[in-house]
Amino acid sequence: MKKILIGIFTALMTACVPYASPERATWKTYLYGASFTDMNDVSMSAKKPILLGDGGRTVTDATIKNPELEYGDAALNESAMYFGYMAELESKLYDALRRPGMSVQRVGTDVLVILVRDAIMELNAPEISSVGDDNLKTIARILKQYDATFIEIAGYTDSMRDANAARAFSTDMAERTAVYFARHGLRPSRMFIVGRGAARPIAAQDEWGRLTNRRVELRISPVR
Repeated sequence: MKKILIGIFTALMTACVPYASPERATWKTYLYGASFTDMNDVSMSAKKPILLGDGGRTVTDATIKNPELEYGDAALNESAMYFGYMAELESKLYDALRRPGMSVQRVGTDVLVILVRDAIMELNAPEISSVGDDNLKTIARILKQYDATFIEIAGYTDSMRDANAARAFSTDMAERTAVYFARHGLRPSRMFIVGRGAARPIAAQDEWGRLTNRRVELRISPVR
């Protein structure tokens, strides 16, 4: 009984303590195994052995075998397997993230999650907010379940006069998000982390558009 009470007390205390990013000097430790480059076919192919050696798996390994897929065109059957796996992931994320500043889109086989900065970070400080803690925890829980995927975590800013400052700001957002995920059980060997500055705006550079352009995008791709 005493152990149960201690467990409940510990859980309650943990829930009440706001999340705080660890010291920047420790980030490399949390992100050991992550790649700091764009996620593309070449980089995913190179990273696949590293992920598998780290205990990761492919979609083929993660999918319950359908006897019907033993027949017919092998390439088409394999594509159907990837499509089904990613469709399930998209559905789970879409249902869980019907919240302001967040959206889930399908891009071919990949799933794209757009997180406006205000949905995950403090308004005037480079730190995960209490709302962001809840939102990112939800995403981490789902991505742990659908672990046969690579994740590109890309930070973006609005237009800034200083391109170097924009790149640093966007990189901080991406790395801070990646550290959060690593601390919540996602393998860094699944991650590609980049800061793209003011590149690829998705809204006008007016007052409201600038808030939208400050964002973190998660592009999730199946491990083939």
